[in-house]
Amino acid sequence: MYPQTPLIITFFIILLLVLCNGSYIVEPLYHQTNSKYYYHVHDGRLIKTKHQHFGHITRTNRDTLFSSKSKVTVNVDDFGAKGDGRDDREAFKKAWNEACSKGAILVVPNRIYRLKPITFSGPCQPNTAFMLYGTIEAWPQMSAYEEDKQHWIVFDSVSNFKVDGGGTFNGNGKKWWQNSCKYSNNNKLPCNDELRPTAVTFYDCKNLRVKNLSFKDAQQMHVAFERCFNVFVSNLVIRAPEDSPNTDGIHVAETQNIDITNSHIGTGDDCISIVSGSKFVRATDITCGPGHGISIGSLGADKSEAEVSNVIVNRATLTGTTNGVRIKTWQGGSGYARNIKFMNIEMQNVTNPIIIDQYYCDQTQPCQEQGRAVQLSHVLYQNIRGTSASEVAIKFDCSRSIPCREIYLHDVILEPEGGGSGTTATCENVGYVNSGKFYPQCSP
Repeated sequence: MYPQTPLIITFFIILLLVLCNGSYIVEPLYHQTNSKYYYHVHDGRLIKTKHQHFGHITRTNRDTLFSSKSKVTVNVDDFGAKGDGRDDREAFKKAWNEACSKGAILVVPNRIYRLKPITFSGPCQPNTAFMLYGTIEAWPQMSAYEEDKQHWIVFDSVSNFKVDGGGTFNGNGKKWWQNSCKYSNNNKLPCNDELRPTAVTFYDCKNLRVKNLSFKDAQQMHVAFERCFNVFVSNLVIRAPEDSPNTDGIHVAETQNIDITNSHIGTGDDCISIVSGSKFVRATDITCGPGHGISIGSLGADKSEAEVSNVIVNRATLTGTTNGVRIKTWQGGSGYARNIKFMNIEMQNVTNPIIIDQYYCDQTQPCQEQGRAVQLSHVLYQNIRGTSASEVAIKFDCSRSIPCREIYLHDVILEPEGGGSGTTATCENVGYVNSGKFYPQCSP
């Protein structure tokens, strides 16, 4: 045997391991002709589509984003946490500082701990982790949030970081909801609501993994990812009552390259909301309901510029939601939302299964007609089936000044819930192409 042979064999073994342990990401979109792409649907069949300009899927090794696990543990109880109903914030701060400085695992045992607003700040040593086995409950007195009414728990500027453990973040939000005019007014305008905290915020984090956790009864949004990069979110359960106001499940803002998978979300607002600055967002195997569906936007409020691109929602079930898959923009904004795919989605008794609303107006005063709008283009709806709770199952209400363009519908069937005379589609100022089965169709 030649001396180089063992080295060659070792190289190929390593190469095979890398190829077998990757995960899917979307590469930048490009234009190509005469290409064919295939996507799985619920029953295992493959659907072929020719919308090649949307790009393609390749494999990458996600484990390269997260290096070896830390073996050093730091228990909050060792720093004075009692779990007896008193504020354990100081003990958590001390434990965090220790774990952060060593790249250790902060352990929260299987008890109920109450915390006033707290920020876990980085940068930390690599492989710092937060293992929540018990429950962290928000401090019930609203006066504790006077310094910052928009946040309860914040993880700030932490890289190569994992939050896991099977535990629960409980926002204890009922008192906040009852003080909301949207709650007392049944979500009807006019309503000038006061600020409320997001339960858990990840801000400016990189190479982040959040998995196997429950979030419940947030004061406002449950978990937000803001200005983050390379994020993997999996196996979350998020629950709040259907009438709890603005309790979005997962909120994505100015975040790039984020995977959200295998999660069950039912709240009083969007299951997933994606807003400006977000790119390469993938939501896969999502169960949504109750709530307002899966939304991109709102975008362009107060004449702002918005940019959202390369979003894929693939394999989702929405049940009893007020919307299905929605894109919403304010008049007068600018920028774009483009290269968006909604694929392999089941709708069950959804009031507005497919909706583009470029005249979104969630304010006290009526919104005046504007000459500018966020440009919506290259949006694909593929293999979307199920039932609509309203007559209008498809609504494209696009801007007269900047119409929607290159909207593709491929195998979309939305029938009335419980039978009946059928569903309809309203399509204003939209350039669309349909192929395969398409019902209800836009009126000529």
